[in-house]
Amino acid sequence: MMLIPCPWCGPRPRVEFSYGGPADRARPADDAPLEDWTRYVYERDNPKGAARELWRHGAGCRQWFVLERDTVTHAVAASHPLPGAEVAP
Repeated sequence: MMLIPCPWCGPRPRVEFSYGGPADRARPADDAPLEDWTRYVYERDNPKGAARELWRHGAGCRQWFVLERDTVTHAVAASHPLPGAEVAP
């Protein structure tokens, strides 16, 4: 079973989380052309190896965070709150 370390709740089973996409992907401006939004929504890289990803702990604290993991082995290197988010005690 894959455990994901939530910055707020600690390690939890993968089934409690939802993948949200690459963490470093820049969102287009609200008034960007439709082509930019189409690429942003539908076109994805499929990296092999180290990746920074957005995840949401839907069955727990419901917080978004950054997960650093290897996409081949699924080994987790680290998890971090999103910039500006506070980790509850």
